[in-house]
Amino acid sequence: MTADDSASARRPGSAAEMIRFAGVTRRFGPKTAVDGLDLTVRAGELFAFLGPNGAGKTTSIKMLCGLLKPTSGTITLGGFPAGSAEARAMLAYVPDQPFLYDKLTGREFLSFVTRMYGMDADRAAARTHELVRMFEIEGFLDELCEGYSQGMKQRLVFASALVHEPKVLVVDEPFVGLDPRSARIVKRMFVEQARAGVAVLMSIHLLSIAEDLADRIGIIHKGRLIADGNLAGLRETLSHTGSLEDLFLQLTDGDPAADPEKAPETFEEQGPP
Repeated sequence: MTADDSASARRPGSAAEMIRFAGVTRRFGPKTAVDGLDLTVRAGELFAFLGPNGAGKTTSIKMLCGLLKPTSGTITLGGFPAGSAEARAMLAYVPDQPFLYDKLTGREFLSFVTRMYGMDADRAAARTHELVRMFEIEGFLDELCEGYSQGMKQRLVFASALVHEPKVLVVDEPFVGLDPRSARIVKRMFVEQARAGVAVLMSIHLLSIAEDLADRIGIIHKGRLIADGNLAGLRETLSHTGSLEDLFLQLTDGDPAADPEKAPETFEEQGPP
């Protein structure tokens, strides 16, 4: 099965709208980081959010998660305002730098997270068992987090993010520092979550992964969304037959900051948070 076939098999069609940016602008003093962003992601859709350094990706994600307020416009999750208790209850957010408590074991950390969500003991135990198997973390679950590799930390953080069965999953550069095995587990998880009806928004600089996994691709440049659609549609609209990387560089005017070959580990939001 090709990547396009896989995406078609889980395409959400008329599924519920879970993420909505409507005319969203965010300014930091004289700088406009996000400019009039209109964007939707539906249940069961895996959306790849691409852009050069400083394009507005991380600022957009922080607004979606309620960590920043837009200067103007509205953001909703499942119809609820971003940052509201209802929106937070259906959201899982995994930042580019995972945070764990070094002096807890992985098992203790997952238990702490289930208690934060107020999960009853039976549901917490069942869900933890399921996620431990999904992310293949049995072998180090009872070790202190301070001794974990980057890949081990990321897998545990993803398990903790999914423990309450969110309806919206937002991830910022999820593959930074991952070994091939961890990367494969995380890619499989994205597809499984989308198939289960979760709306997945993934900010990523690895364009080959975006090309393989995403149902839709959005490209933001200088704060504005300049492309939005599936890869076949974008190629047709732009009369482009090359790879996603070629298309991306064409749309961003060859901006050196946009070239993943020139900035493989620093393709993240710059400037004010």
